[in-house]
Amino acid sequence: MQLHTLKAKTKRVTSQQVGRGGKRGKTSGKGTKGQNARAGRKKRPELRDFIKRFPKLRGRGVSPFKSRQVKPLAVNLGSVEAMFALGEVVNKDSIISKGIVSAKKAKGSTIKILGNGDFTKKLSFEGVLVSESAKKAIEGAGGSIK
Repeated sequence: MQLHTLKAKTKRVTSQQVGRGGKRGKTSGKGTKGQNARAGRKKRPELRDFIKRFPKLRGRGVSPFKSRQVKPLAVNLGSVEAMFALGEVVNKDSIISKGIVSAKKAKGSTIKILGNGDFTKKLSFEGVLVSESAKKAIEGAGGSIK
């Protein structure tokens, strides 16, 4: 062991240089004066960047032909038959409570009954949309639609 091979146990703490010799002195890396040197430094973007950031100003986004209308949630007759007992009323609230459709998805939208699956129970449907094939199956089983 020699004096020139010794190393300190802890690093030396040096204070940050300020001014012309330091890394973040005087103008703090912002150049001199003007809008760019000020606090906040928000410049209005160029027109191209402005258009890219605000697509709503350009119309209806990627597809102008896409409908604004909310699509109804589809529920098959087969799942309705499996979850409901004979003579029960099928409406939006009962479908949510049975767990066929989640409440989060059903919020703000309607429910449409589709004719997929077997259907033999006599049920009454209220406040839901029904497809033509589902209507035939429901009425054929003795159910009603209001």
